[in-house]
Amino acid sequence: MPTNIMYVTVYVTDQDRALRFYTEGLGLEKRLDFPGPDGRFLTVGVPDSPVQVILWSLPAAAGQPGEAGRLAAPGPLILESDDLRADFEVLRGRGVTFDEPEPVNYPFGVRIEALDPDGNRISLRRPRTP
Repeated sequence: MPTNIMYVTVYVTDQDRALRFYTEGLGLEKRLDFPGPDGRFLTVGVPDSPVQVILWSLPAAAGQPGEAGRLAAPGPLILESDDLRADFEVLRGRGVTFDEPEPVNYPFGVRIEALDPDGNRISLRRPRTP
C-alpha cells in the first residue's frame, strides 16, 4: 500500500522563471535540481513537508494546463495556510497575482487563488476551524 505522496507535477514553460515564482513569490524551498534522461528534474516544497512539486518543462506549443476549464476544477496545487489573510498580504507584496482583491470566505474556510507565470492556478486555503 502507498505510504506517502512523493511528488505532484505542475507543468511550466520556463523552469527558471517558475522556480523564482515558487520560491521567491510563494516562499517554497528548492529541493532537487539535476539533469535527467527526460529533461531537468526540478522540485520545490513547503518547508518541513515531505511532498515535492515537480516543475516540469512543457513546451509552449503544447498549450497550458490552465486553459482547460479554468473554473471547472481546482488548480494543480492547493497550499494550506494558518493565517491566509496575513500570508495574502505578504505574497501580494512579493508580486504574486491573485484572482480576487482579497481572500473570500466559503463554508469550508477561506480561499484565494493565484496564478503562476504559466497560468497555473495555485489555490491558497485556510480550513474552517470547528
